[in-house]
Amino acid sequence: MSATQQRVLCEVDNRGIATMTLNRPDKHNAFDDAMINEMVEHLQNLAQDASIRALIVAGTGKSFSAGADLAWMQRMAEYDRDANLADAQQLALLMRLLDDFNRPTLALVNGAAFGGAVGLMACCDSVIAVDNAKFCLSEVRIGLIPAVISPFVANKLGNSWGRHLMTSAAVFDAAQGREVGLVHQVVAIDELAAAGEQWIKQTLNNSPEAVAHIKQLLREFDSNAPLAKESLASTEAATTGAIADIRVSEAGQAGLQAFLTKQPAPWQQS
Repeated sequence: MSATQQRVLCEVDNRGIATMTLNRPDKHNAFDDAMINEMVEHLQNLAQDASIRALIVAGTGKSFSAGADLAWMQRMAEYDRDANLADAQQLALLMRLLDDFNRPTLALVNGAAFGGAVGLMACCDSVIAVDNAKFCLSEVRIGLIPAVISPFVANKLGNSWGRHLMTSAAVFDAAQGREVGLVHQVVAIDELAAAGEQWIKQTLNNSPEAVAHIKQLLREFDSNAPLAKESLASTEAATTGAIADIRVSEAGQAGLQAFLTKQPAPWQQS
């Protein structure tokens, strides 16, 4: 498969810096099941490579990722609950692999990030975003919920901002993203590559063993968190079950069909 056909590019430079790049610029890097599967495979392989010093998640084109792909959403609308559950479990695996990655991780956000893309950002240790980027947890607009990514987003933003953004579907910018803790550095588009390189230089000065240990320790601090080892299985069962249920529900089906046909959903004003 050529680079232009691969939904996700993965390269490792001679310093051990891995870059996983979403590569559907014509679709604003929208997620589908194939892209999720490719990211899962790359993360599993990179996690086993002892030469990797850090991981960068990036996007090609003008957007980081527009969230769910329309064609994938059309297929999901036709899935039964079991198929929707399996689909959601693969997304949950992706988020967990990125969140658990035991080397430093950076989301290098080149543009808009909606839905599941916000989940990717939340799973990274560091986030650098361009100043004109827009973000949104838009699922409730179409009768769905950001179920699978919700514990990762809430873990990063805290309960207050997580509740606000996931229930309001409000669009917010990079400056607001920094205020709420989703973004750590905001730069102009022509400064993004240099900011990423500066992060790499800082990272290469740090002990890989120490970074792995502090990441593990931070995960263990809050034993009551949904992402804690003791509760992770029940968290994933609850979130994947919830999205599978709502996708096949009357409201979820109505919202999906309205979105796909560009009509107002039953709860929206004309």
